[in-house]
Amino acid sequence: MTEITNKYADFEGLREQAIALRREGLSRRQIRDRLFVDNNDILNRLLEGEPAPEWTKRPNAKDDLRDKARELRLQGMTYDQIQVELGCSKSSISLWVRDLPKPVRSRSAAEQARLAGRMRWDHELAVRDAERQQTKAAAKGEVGAMTDRELFLAGVALYWAEGAKDKPYSRREAVTFINSDPDVIEVYLAWLDLLGVERECLHYRVMIHESADVEAAERYWAELVRIDIPALQKTTLKKHNPKTVRKNVGDNYRGCLVVRVSQSAELYRRIEGWWRGITSQAQLRLR
Repeated sequence: MTEITNKYADFEGLREQAIALRREGLSRRQIRDRLFVDNNDILNRLLEGEPAPEWTKRPNAKDDLRDKARELRLQGMTYDQIQVELGCSKSSISLWVRDLPKPVRSRSAAEQARLAGRMRWDHELAVRDAERQQTKAAAKGEVGAMTDRELFLAGVALYWAEGAKDKPYSRREAVTFINSDPDVIEVYLAWLDLLGVERECLHYRVMIHESADVEAAERYWAELVRIDIPALQKTTLKKHNPKTVRKNVGDNYRGCLVVRVSQSAELYRRIEGWWRGITSQAQLRLR
């Protein structure tokens, strides 16, 4: 170590000579022989920061491929297309051209046909939806003003379709109605008003899945029937089954509203009688 230190004591002077020779175009071997430097570490320190002459650099066989790949990328080719063209790996291509902008993807003839078909179908759906809405609006106008008798008959049919019914094996002579459609609930309440049922006799309860927004549902139904939220009876929560694929989800899912009329056994019997009257009249029309 002492011998090496003494030999290169004038390191800075030796470095100046090495740099000068390097800039004249000498190789590392030529500089080493010229300055009698037989220690590679010392030689590295002497030439630190000085680039090698061009003539000493080994030619890179991939340089031409890299330049060609960049040219093809600028022409809009994909990695797959460049790979087919040059026969090199996509990893190399990615490394060579990753700084270049991605080409604008052009649609194939098949894709253009699918897009055109999609646009035609979207237009057809819009036309059909407009026709559907026109039919509904015209049908709504055909109803006109509803008489008490029409509301009476509609309410009887509505209750018998959606309301709780008495069974021989389960006596349930009570007027209880459950539905998730706010329009149906409002028609039902209008029918109860027509029958003279006092609002004080009505009791409301929400039924909803426990995974839903229960508080929002309670606010919604209370506002619909025009009562305060505390006036609602305790909400019935349906247990969530993760295996069940439910479609009644989202912001518009508010569960069902249960409307029960207290002390309503007599009213229930009359409803059942009204329904029998409607069915008997319908049967006469079928003869």
